[in-house]
Amino acid sequence: MLKTYFLLLILLGILSQVSMAQSYDIVIKGGRIIDPKNDIDAVMDIAVSNGKIALLSQNIDPKQGIQVVDAKGMYVTPGLIDIHTHDFYGTQPDHQYEDGNLGISPDGFTFRNGVTTVVDAGSSGWRTFPTFKSQTIDVSKTRVLALLNIVGEGMRGGYEQNVNDMDPKMTALVAKRYRDIVVGIKLAHFEGHDWTPADRAVEAGTLAGGIPVMIDFGGSNPPLSIEELFMKHLRPGDIFTHCFGQLGSREYLVDLQTNKVKPFVYEARKRGIIFDVGYGGISFAYSQALPAMKEGFFPNSISTDIHVGSMNDAMKDMLTCMTKFLAMGMSLHDVIQASTSNPAKEIKHEELGNLSVGSGADVAILNIRDGKFGLYDYTGYKMETNKKLECELTIRAGKIVYDLNGIATPVYPPRNVARSKQAALKGEDH
Repeated sequence: MLKTYFLLLILLGILSQVSMAQSYDIVIKGGRIIDPKNDIDAVMDIAVSNGKIALLSQNIDPKQGIQVVDAKGMYVTPGLIDIHTHDFYGTQPDHQYEDGNLGISPDGFTFRNGVTTVVDAGSSGWRTFPTFKSQTIDVSKTRVLALLNIVGEGMRGGYEQNVNDMDPKMTALVAKRYRDIVVGIKLAHFEGHDWTPADRAVEAGTLAGGIPVMIDFGGSNPPLSIEELFMKHLRPGDIFTHCFGQLGSREYLVDLQTNKVKPFVYEARKRGIIFDVGYGGISFAYSQALPAMKEGFFPNSISTDIHVGSMNDAMKDMLTCMTKFLAMGMSLHDVIQASTSNPAKEIKHEELGNLSVGSGADVAILNIRDGKFGLYDYTGYKMETNKKLECELTIRAGKIVYDLNGIATPVYPPRNVARSKQAALKGEDH
């Protein structure tokens, strides 16, 4: 009995020493950290503990980590933020992006792209947001924020043409009630030479405490003036998405006669208008993007407008969009900034999109694959490049949620393995 007691004390001592040695949940070793907000671009280690960034240092002892990630030769960035997505998936017939079959479950596309935060861009309105929250936001591992559609019904096809359902007061009321989730207002797809929808969206944003408005012009004949939109209707901090779109029913940024960005666009940027990619199905054209890139007119934020159609067409995913901007001449630093700290600032959540000590541990580990890749737009114009961004591993809230090649050691934390074994012994179906 006494012998057993002493053996138990020795075992507890060993476990205590192991526990003290392993003071971090995850240690990421040897990666090149690119954190634009904190102006970091260096090979360093990162330690993660209790869901937070605990330490950045030149050399963290790997023995201190329960899991150790070998990131040598890779890029370690803040978790990517995609501020234009459509996540209100459902089964309702003819509902399109609002509880319909054109939206997609966020966890199915985010982590494999290093994305840890998405902003649903107006799929729900004030009337349908509670369903979206309970159905998608509350059950997703991905952080899902939302832009509330100025149309009460949300993005439900023809309902978006109903000016009578564009209620600034009710929209603002719901936005304020869910201020931790609703980060802005969205206007999308309205067809008509009429400023009323834009003005009501801006009014809702103002009533809700000054949250930004994202504008997606549906189109009109003749097209509404984007100069008037930027200078007379929008406020500094409001977002013009689909900024490199070229559709006949919308005015676009680059003058096709001169192949130059229109001068008032630069004035709008100085005024504080935000230019977001919002790639989408037909809302990005190289004929707009390439001349703009040549002038050094880069987007403030890179986003996908991901939905069932766009993800299976030219857009693909967040990393493909980022790769296109690398291929067009943006630096890796600028591409990362436009996918992390810039969108965080645009939605007024600057606690996101960085690797500051004490911040939430949302981390993407990226690789640049060498090869031959074709990057085309919806018109069929194709660029070729020899480098493509690829996600190796994603950490969300301090836990590894995606590991492409098993670069974490052990692949699963010991407690997770123990739980899995216990479940197997009990015959549980997981």
